[in-house]
Amino acid sequence: MNTIPRPNDTILFQGDSITNAFRMPDEINNSYQMGAGYALLIAAHLLATRPGDQLRFINRGISGNRLADLLTRWQTDCIDLKPTVLSLLIGINDTMHAMGGAADASAAGYARDYRKLLEWTRRELPEVRLVLCEPFTLVAGNVTPAWREDLAPRQQAVRQLACEFDAVFVPLQQLFDDACKKAPAEYWIYDGIHPTAAGAGLLARQWLTTVTAS
Repeated sequence: MNTIPRPNDTILFQGDSITNAFRMPDEINNSYQMGAGYALLIAAHLLATRPGDQLRFINRGISGNRLADLLTRWQTDCIDLKPTVLSLLIGINDTMHAMGGAADASAAGYARDYRKLLEWTRRELPEVRLVLCEPFTLVAGNVTPAWREDLAPRQQAVRQLACEFDAVFVPLQQLFDDACKKAPAEYWIYDGIHPTAAGAGLLARQWLTTVTAS
């Protein structure tokens, strides 16, 4: 079973600025280390409700990262940390680069690098439980419908890889689309990329509902 979390788990959150959320890794207080986004909300809930389980949470999201960037730092920022649970949310910066005309930002390249990352992780950490979060966006700020079109095959790749690697898949695009029936896009994701407090809360709740039920 993929039961998450188990007592004594080390849960690593990886990704870009959405995960980073202005984390302060050198601070003593673990709430500052987790940033101000969904990773903090997830950790706070689980630590408060399971104080005897000795859970450990690590945030290694870095703003601006694409999948290629994760590959360059994966040994230090994942393998060496020996997580028992890895939660990964990455992809919107790959789409951003594609929208800017970058030749190395194809959906096929994204899927290839994602697979390479997961294969590496499984090889070095065969018992790690994987949580793959669907990259998402809303039309707000500078984000246009073309971004959604570019992101769609990347989202499908993550869904397929989750099945292949026996990972928990956390669906997020439909979640935010449905949320826009209750409030404007900017209420949830102020610039189409970065969640607001409301958006981070929505994401964290979806993660907890999906992952802890696995």
